Amino acid sequence: MLKMMRTAQHSAIRHGAPVGEPIITKTSPQATGLDRTGDSRLWAIVLAGGQGVRLRPLVSRIYGDERPKQYAALLDSRTLLEHTLDRVALLVEPKRTVVVTMQDHDRYMSRYVLGEADSPSHPHVLWQPEDRGTAAGVLLPAHWICARDPRAVVAVFPSDHFIREEAAFMGYVAEIAAFVGHHREWIVLLGVQPTDAETEYGWIEPGERVAWTARGPLYRIRRFEEKPSCHAATSLLTSGGLWNTFVLVASVSALIKAGQECVPDLHDRLAYLRAFAGTEHEAWAIRQAYTCVPRANFSRSVLEVCPGPLAVAKVPGLSWCDLGTPARVARTLNSLGMSPPWA
Repeated sequence: MLKMMRTAQHSAIRHGAPVGEPIITKTSPQATGLDRTGDSRLWAIVLAGGQGVRLRPLVSRIYGDERPKQYAALLDSRTLLEHTLDRVALLVEPKRTVVVTMQDHDRYMSRYVLGEADSPSHPHVLWQPEDRGTAAGVLLPAHWICARDPRAVVAVFPSDHFIREEAAFMGYVAEIAAFVGHHREWIVLLGVQPTDAETEYGWIEPGERVAWTARGPLYRIRRFEEKPSCHAATSLLTSGGLWNTFVLVASVSALIKAGQECVPDLHDRLAYLRAFAGTEHEAWAIRQAYTCVPRANFSRSVLEVCPGPLAVAKVPGLSWCDLGTPARVARTLNSLGMSPPWA
């Protein structure tokens, strides 16, 4: 796949020039039928702090640098982060969207992605001074949101996924958010129907049915299986296991409670930030907190041991992919008959 690149387009993208029209049509909120103003308590967290190490060879060939994959335009003229923000905006207003990233990513968070700082029409960017793992990546914005809206319901989205049926997917998120709004103790993940025994994905084994939404049932999570063996993945596939999208919906209070119970040292450091919320010292307080914040993985350290109720919603008929490796990017492009500007 790397040999498909043309020199002129490589040079244009390397220097930040937009090339070509989007291959994937950008959907407006008005065209989806989703009501993004109906629930003023719904917030979004977009995780954009990863380094994208496995995809670095491809990104380096396209751009000539080692930018993380979420700042790369791999599918069309929009970066993966832009795709995610456009998808989230179908349901959640930008003023209630928090992008959590790393301070050393600031050169990639250009105005064409996020617009003017602190504008109500653009997401808020929450800068982490250091990489302390995905637990801090989720819980830092949870504490930030809670300081401003203690009754918030939060939807968490990775920034490196491809989803073709975006409006349908966000419709499921809306249904789960409505459920969580009435059952605030639950944390609900979205799982998709697997197409094969993929060993590089996280899996969820559903248990008994615990509730219904307008779009289908919710199942208690029996167990998580991260990157299973081929035999285990085949067994999960045949027994009704789901791919874990890591998209989850919870009340902000349930997220913070899970952090308090599962990673108390991290929780204590982040809870300390509440005193500085909205002040000129908030960024300084985050830097101070991160000097002693322990590193932890949100899936392993929180979700897999969380004593609170966890459920999974099965999202059928979805073209979903975690664009984590060059081979996966190639398979996605080939299966969709897509040709990005750099190819």
